[in-house]
Amino acid sequence: MEEYKITMHNEEDTIALAENLESEKFPNMVICLYGELGSGKTIFAKAFAHAMGIDGVTSSTFNIIKEYTGELPLYHMDVYRVDNNVENLGIEEYFEKGGVTIIEWADLIKDYLPEERLDIKFKVIDENTRVLILKAYGEEYIRACEDIL
Repeated sequence: MEEYKITMHNEEDTIALAENLESEKFPNMVICLYGELGSGKTIFAKAFAHAMGIDGVTSSTFNIIKEYTGELPLYHMDVYRVDNNVENLGIEEYFEKGGVTIIEWADLIKDYLPEERLDIKFKVIDENTRVLILKAYGEEYIRACEDIL
């Protein structure tokens, strides 16, 4: 596991990071997003999707998993309201469907996450500033982080 820390000074920095990371994407990539409400998780997910040619990504209160078609399939999960239904969702199946999976509120399903993944924790410093802590588990994730940082 490698850890990287980056300061984002505005929304544009978060969007640029997501776009740069998207250029390093690979099949079965899993990105887990952590952080309080309003910390930038959805901004990151939307920007990553947009770079894949996918628009219309939202954090939904009703759909826990949304599937999008782009250069690779994108599986966007917002597990904020998952409660105890995790087993019934088949979340693990998505990690091996050849697409990119982005999970918001990943800490709520930590027992179901794959060993190899990229964790991004959003820490709010002030209204505009965020510190992002990226933890890369696995060679492909370490390489992707090193290529963009």
